[in-house]
Amino acid sequence: MELILLIIYSLIVWFIFFKKKWLPWNITSQVIVVTIPLFMLAVIILFMNIVAPSSHDVRAMNYTIPIVPRVAGQVTEVPIEPNRPIKKGDVLFKIDPVPFEAAEKAAAATLQGAKDSLENAANKKASLTPRIDLAKKRVEQFTALAATGAGKRADLEQAQSDLGNLESEFLAADATESQAKAQIKKSEADLINAKYDLEGTTYFAPANGRVTNLALRPGVRATTVTANAVMSFIEEDDPWILAFYHQNELRYVEPGNEAEIYLKTYPDRIIKCKVDSIMWATAQGQMPISGWVGTTSVLGLADDRLAVRLLVGPKDRDLFLAAGAVGAGAIYTEHVKFLHIIRKVFVRVSTKMDWFVFKLH
Repeated sequence: MELILLIIYSLIVWFIFFKKKWLPWNITSQVIVVTIPLFMLAVIILFMNIVAPSSHDVRAMNYTIPIVPRVAGQVTEVPIEPNRPIKKGDVLFKIDPVPFEAAEKAAAATLQGAKDSLENAANKKASLTPRIDLAKKRVEQFTALAATGAGKRADLEQAQSDLGNLESEFLAADATESQAKAQIKKSEADLINAKYDLEGTTYFAPANGRVTNLALRPGVRATTVTANAVMSFIEEDDPWILAFYHQNELRYVEPGNEAEIYLKTYPDRIIKCKVDSIMWATAQGQMPISGWVGTTSVLGLADDRLAVRLLVGPKDRDLFLAAGAVGAGAIYTEHVKFLHIIRKVFVRVSTKMDWFVFKLH
């Protein structure tokens, strides 16, 4: 764009000083002719960097999920290949389900046994209730007869003994019923855990994406150790586009501003975006809280740039953006919009340079 402006300016100078000779071509005019474009070009670039800031560091990033099996066991099937597109819900791998199926059956049998015990205890209590009522009446009757001398003391004692035995059986049945209820709750929880573990023998893709660092093959024993992820899953549904700017470039940038980026993976293609947010934080903004005095050394600290998250527009939303793709771009604020045209020309000229590969080997 600067070259185009210089060519236009040169034509104007040629027309005024050489074609029409309206002004003399001397040392004074020559100095003015050279100074004006340099000054104007500097002013344009300085203002353009404020109202339409550009970034040479634009990155495409994706969530990377370390896949760790929920249960440990021998892998029986790995139906995927690394670096191939995978749809959400596709099977990533399977673990031998036999021990987990056995655990589920055992939990189900224990639960059924507890339910049977509860039913038996409830039936026994139901059968004892009328017998206890009858025994109580007999005790009352024998008590009345013994008081009048018409009944035997031994019959009263026998009736009281029978009532005590029946009440003891009722209490035992009631205790068995309480234990059965507790056992049912525990068995239901065990059955849920067993089913959960059984479901964990088949691992599904959590989203659309690709797998890298695949360390599984049939016959390998997978473990639940977090540090031993069996593969890395890279999501592709919602990539993060981050453009990094120096802090004084973002004074007019706001969410919703138009943005354009270009990536080296797609030479000569402009990707339309919108500003989502500015991440107002850097590594320099934190200091470890400890018993040691915080250091102010610049060693190991990142630069003063801030990340701006960009959202890809509807037209390019289905475009595959590889995690780690890099490029450049610009943001167009709501100020001095006529300078946006110059920036857009810069962007379009720059992306054409990505067609060339400069190396000698």
